[in-house]
Amino acid sequence: MSGVRVLVAGASIAGPALAHWLHRRGAVVTVVERAAELRPGGQAVDARGVTKEVIRRMGLDLAVRAACTQTIGAHTVDADGNVLETFRVDDDGGDGFIAEIEILRGDLSQVLYEDTRDDVEYIFGDRIAELSQDADGVEVVFDSGDRRRFELVVGADGLHSALRTMVFGPHEQFVRHLGHVLAFFSVPNEFGLDKWLLEYQESGRSAGLRPIQDATRAMAMFSFPAADVDVDYRDIEAQKRLLRERMDGLGWLTPRILAHLDDTPDFYLDQVAQVVMDRWSRGRVGLFGDAAFSSSPMSGQGTGLALVGAYVLAGELAAAEWNPEIGFARYEARMRSFVEANQEIAQLNARSRDIPGSDAEPGPDFTGEWFAELVERAINGVELPDYAGLPDTSVPAAPPTALSAKP
Repeated sequence: MSGVRVLVAGASIAGPALAHWLHRRGAVVTVVERAAELRPGGQAVDARGVTKEVIRRMGLDLAVRAACTQTIGAHTVDADGNVLETFRVDDDGGDGFIAEIEILRGDLSQVLYEDTRDDVEYIFGDRIAELSQDADGVEVVFDSGDRRRFELVVGADGLHSALRTMVFGPHEQFVRHLGHVLAFFSVPNEFGLDKWLLEYQESGRSAGLRPIQDATRAMAMFSFPAADVDVDYRDIEAQKRLLRERMDGLGWLTPRILAHLDDTPDFYLDQVAQVVMDRWSRGRVGLFGDAAFSSSPMSGQGTGLALVGAYVLAGELAAAEWNPEIGFARYEARMRSFVEANQEIAQLNARSRDIPGSDAEPGPDFTGEWFAELVERAINGVELPDYAGLPDTSVPAAPPTALSAKP
């Protein structure tokens, strides 16, 4: 089947990345995003191992590297700013704590959108209100009242996926909280930050600053333990109140950073959570990225899972001639172990930040060979087929071969 119509829900990173590969495989792609525009800023996201090869195959290596934060390393510090530990960008071949490719979530989203906007239909300020599927396709009713039909629908709408709830069941059925909350927002760089990330930790809480391309500003980062928190993820003012309460009394530069909380244009806060599902598809509707298998920011690999997942999902669907039962099953088989390794990394990192107590499990030992093997599986543990023979609109068609006349 050529020209298969695919609807993708979500236009952050996962959605546009999937749109890129679906278009290259010959699909007609529509991306719907409930927000009125792309969301700027956010946490820094990383590309390690096999993800860098996916970016290269997308033809976006130069564009992504040009938008990177240019961070060269990280210092953990004490309350007086004295350096306790140092990590450098070239540690572990560029795949260490500070990755060689590190880019703000909003900047990567912009790169992917610019790459696909001329070939893909984007609908902002709308969402899927209803859908029903049959043997041949999916009828979709949008919140705007528009009604359309697609052969496939894919949810790339994040941890709080509305499509997942609509098709697979309640949010609580699949989301596993890891007992922490993260917050990010940009602030004026009045701290003399220059290409080095700084992080301060105290009693399970942390505060940090990371450099971004605009040297006049910096990205603030906070984390705190919160197994019981229940904040509406769309109520920004309630989230800011919660952050102030939980950061009260934290040392280092924390009060100066929080002084900019009311003025920041790009505040984000959410629970550290994973999505665990037995299956990532139902009929002609599939999920990927955080909607299907969020590993949480504690893994450092959420973006890698999205970019690799986009490549594999589009490739397997096209290789199956757009048969959803076959294509979705092969995609799940290729991705499952890779996903589980990254989710395990995140669980270990969350445990390492737990506040010690008399009944607490001992913290994980990150020095063993088992951990090095787990990290390798989390970074490189998925095969990238070349999908030779499939349509690829980025490759010019070979000119017809001239037949020479027999003498």
